[in-house]
Amino acid sequence: MNIAIIYSIVSVLIVSLISFIGVFFLAMKPARLKNITMILVSFSAGTMLGGAFLHLLPEAVEANGSSMTIWASLLAGIIVFFILEKIIYWRHCHIPTSDSHPHPFGKMNLIGDGLHNFIDGVIIASAFLIDIKLGAATSLAVIAHEIPQEIGDFGVLLHAGYRRGRALFLNFITALMAVLGAILALAIGVKIENFSSYIIPFTAGGFLYIATADLIPELKKDVRARDSLKQLAGIVIGILLMLLLKD
Repeated sequence: MNIAIIYSIVSVLIVSLISFIGVFFLAMKPARLKNITMILVSFSAGTMLGGAFLHLLPEAVEANGSSMTIWASLLAGIIVFFILEKIIYWRHCHIPTSDSHPHPFGKMNLIGDGLHNFIDGVIIASAFLIDIKLGAATSLAVIAHEIPQEIGDFGVLLHAGYRRGRALFLNFITALMAVLGAILALAIGVKIENFSSYIIPFTAGGFLYIATADLIPELKKDVRARDSLKQLAGIVIGILLMLLLKD
C-alpha cells in the first residue's frame, strides 16, 4: 500500500510538471509544430488503445471474470467522458491555436482541463493500488496524452490574452488537480470494497473514447500519404510500448 502511494504521487507530480512543456515550443514555426504535435497525438492514441486492450481490460477480466460489471463500467466510462466533453466544452484538440484553428477561450478551458487532470489522478492512483506495472502502463498512457494536450492548452491561454507567465502558472495550477484526484482515489480505494472492479474498466472506457472519438478523427484530417504513414507508425509504436510493459 505504501509503495502504491509513493508511485501514485510521484506519477501525478510528473503529469503536473508536463504543464510547463508548452513554453518550449513557442519559438517553433507553426507548420513544424503541427507536424510534431500530430505525431505525438498518434503515439498518444496508440498508448491509450494499448493501455485499454492490453492492460486495463485483461486486468479487470482476470480479477472479476467476464462479468456484467466490467462491461457496464466500460460503457459508463465512454458515456461519462462524452457527457463531460459536451457539458464543459472539454476539447481534446491538440493542434495549437491560430486564426484558422481557434480554440474556446480562458476560464472554460481551465475548468475543463482541471477536471480532466483530476480524473487522470484518480485513474493513475487506482491503477497503482492494483498493481505497480498496471500503474506504470496507465501513467505512461496518460503522460503521452498530456504532452500534446498541454501544448494546446498553453496556446489556448495565450490566444485568450493571458501573459506567458500567468498562462504557465494557471496551467500548472489546473495540472495539480491530478494530485487531488490521486489522493481521493487512494483514500477511497482502501475503504470501498471492489473499487477497482469499477474504476479499471471505467478507465478503459475513457481511454477508448479519447483515442477513438478525439485523437484518431483528428489524425484523419490529414490525408497526405507520408503524414498518414507517420501517424500509423506512431500508433503502432504506442501499442508496442504498452505490449512491452505487459510482462
